[in-house]
Amino acid sequence: MASEVKNILLVGVGGQGILLASEILSEALMLSGFDVKKAEVHGMAQRGGSVISHVRYGEKVYSPIIPEGEADILFGFELLESYRYLPLLHRDGRAVVNNLRINPPGVSLGQENYVEGIPEKITGHFPQSKIVDGMTLARQAGDLRTVNTVLLGTLSHFLEIDESIWQQALKARVPERFLETNLKAFALGRGV
Repeated sequence: MASEVKNILLVGVGGQGILLASEILSEALMLSGFDVKKAEVHGMAQRGGSVISHVRYGEKVYSPIIPEGEADILFGFELLESYRYLPLLHRDGRAVVNNLRINPPGVSLGQENYVEGIPEKITGHFPQSKIVDGMTLARQAGDLRTVNTVLLGTLSHFLEIDESIWQQALKARVPERFLETNLKAFALGRGV
């Protein structure tokens, strides 16, 4: 177990399952023996606003908030939100980003333009990053609501956590009636 603190920043919009994903991630890290601290910001989440979750882990973690520029992994559920938080990523960081585009109100009303070429900008600055077609994989798993679990499966490649521990974390945090679909979604995400 490394003694340094590692930082994962989860970002997206309300209703994407970010908070559940941060719970599953934290559970997997705790089951792996790490001290874990988590903080969430979800002001207007119910209305499709930004949702941010800080997850920090290591031998001993004292603060749940990731200092600016020190995120090791940006875990993004939507392209523009991911792009917006890239400055919080460490220069040697990496990102796992869903290729989903959700237009903010200003874009929908024609008052602003959506930033073009976000996937290329992310991988251009952070070449070890992965852009994931989460919606397609969640559809293959049998439920579009499993995009968060698909993305966790992809994220699992960047963390030294045994797959059996991920399965334990899913069993601990996902209601039993949704477990089989989520396990399938996780496996599809790991295949990316």
